[in-house]
Amino acid sequence: MDIRADLFGEWCFVREWGRIGQAGQTRQAVYVSQAEARAALERQCRVKEKRGYVSVI
Repeated sequence: MDIRADLFGEWCFVREWGRIGQAGQTRQAVYVSQAEARAALERQCRVKEKRGYVSVI
């Protein structure tokens, strides 16, 4: 999961998943401000941590 700025000045919350060594899937959600995108990232991190995932970074 990551937050990236696009060429149009909007912020994208990007999620990527899949098996190691194979083509994965990507989903993007566009937000007007960086704060909104960061809030979405933190919300999704909390959901994943409740399911047992651990942050690597």
